[in-house]
Amino acid sequence: MQTPVSFDSQGGAMLAGVMHTPDAGSPRAYALFAHCFTCTKNINAAVNIADSLCREGIAVLRFDFTGLGQSEGDFADTHFSSSVQDLVDAAAFLQREYQGPDILVGHSLGGTAALAAAPQIASARAVSTIGSPADAEHVLHLLQDDLACIEKNGEANVKLAGRPFRIRKQFVDDVRSQSVSQGVRKLRKALLVMHSPVDELVPVEEASRIYQNAMHPKSFISLDNADHLLSHERDSRYAGHVLAAWASRFIHEDEAPGPAVYHTGHVVASGRPEDIFRVAINADGHALTGDEPESFGGTDEGPSPYDYLSAALGSCTVMTLNMYARHKQLPLESVRVDVQHGKIHAQDCQECEAESGKIDRFERAIHLQGDLSDSQRQRLLEIADRCPVHRTLHSEVSISSKLEK
Repeated sequence: MQTPVSFDSQGGAMLAGVMHTPDAGSPRAYALFAHCFTCTKNINAAVNIADSLCREGIAVLRFDFTGLGQSEGDFADTHFSSSVQDLVDAAAFLQREYQGPDILVGHSLGGTAALAAAPQIASARAVSTIGSPADAEHVLHLLQDDLACIEKNGEANVKLAGRPFRIRKQFVDDVRSQSVSQGVRKLRKALLVMHSPVDELVPVEEASRIYQNAMHPKSFISLDNADHLLSHERDSRYAGHVLAAWASRFIHEDEAPGPAVYHTGHVVASGRPEDIFRVAINADGHALTGDEPESFGGTDEGPSPYDYLSAALGSCTVMTLNMYARHKQLPLESVRVDVQHGKIHAQDCQECEAESGKIDRFERAIHLQGDLSDSQRQRLLEIADRCPVHRTLHSEVSISSKLEK
C-alpha cells in the first residue's frame, strides 16, 4: 500500500513523500530511501526498491529532497549539507508518525548523504549505498563544463540529465568541504555497498573506497551489468530483494512492531491489479505470500491458492496423527504427508456422487517412521481421515460474502 505523506524540514520547506507499507500485517522494520542527485522519489529504481522491500515486510519512506519533485523550496538554495538535514528530518518524521528507520538506503549521491546522516539517526541499525560515490565532491565531475562559470559568477544554469538546474557556488564549496569517506570508519552500523562494475557515472572504485574505509559488519554486492540508474526493472528489484535479505540479519524482530492489527482467527489477503496474481496474506499475525507459477502468468513468489489448500490438508493430517500417537503412546517417530491436487472426470471417480463434469481430487501419500505394527499403521491411516481439514473438504461448506468500505 502506498500513501502520500508530507512533513516540514528545518529549512522551512514542506517535503513530499510516499509511505510503502505491507498490505497485510505490521511492518517488520522501517527503511528510509534517499534518491539520486537531481532525481525525485518517483524514479523507477526508488519505486521498485521500495516495493521489493515492502513485499518482504519492510515499510519504506521515499521522499523528494528540497526543491525537487513535489517538495517545496528552491533547488538553487540547497547543497549537500541541506540534503543530509532533509534525511534527518525525514527520519524524525518517521519516528513521530510510525517508527524510527531501522535501515537507511541511498542511491548515488543519496547514498553518500545517507552515510553522512547515519550518525544523527539513532534508530538506524544498517545503511546501504547503491552506486554511490565515496565523497560528495565526486558529483562535481557532472559540472565540469560549467564549474569555471560557477566559480567566477557565483552561479550558473547547467543541464543535468537533460533538465536545467541553477547551481550556486555554495553547493560547490559545500561538497568540497565534506569528508564522508573518512567518517565511514566511525559509522558503527552495518553497511551494505551495492555497485555495478560497469557504472558509467560513478566508477566501481568509489564503492571500493567506501568498503575499505568501513569497519565490519560490512558486505559488498556486485550489480552485474546494471547501469547507474538501475533503469532495468530486474536490476532494481534484485537490489531490493538482496537488501531485504541482508537487512534481516540486523533487524531484531523480537523488538520490532507489536502484533498485527487483525483479530485472532482472521486471515486477510490483499493485492493490486499491477501485482498480477501476487497477494499479501496475514494469517492470524503470520505474514505469507500467495502467487501463481510463471507458467500461469504469475511471478512464483509464493504458493498458489490450491498449494495452500493442499498444505492445509497435509499439515492438519500430520498434526492429527502426531496427536493420536502421543495419546495412544505409539512408537511413531515422524510423519510426512505428500499432497497433490488435480481435477478428474467424475466418471473416473467410483466413490463420488457426481456423475458428470470434473471434480477436485487430492492425492495424499502418508509416510510413517517408527517401529509400528501393520495394525497400528492401518489404524493411523484411518485416523488421517479424521483430520478436521479432511472433514471440512468432505462436508457441506457455507461461504458468506459482503462488500465493506
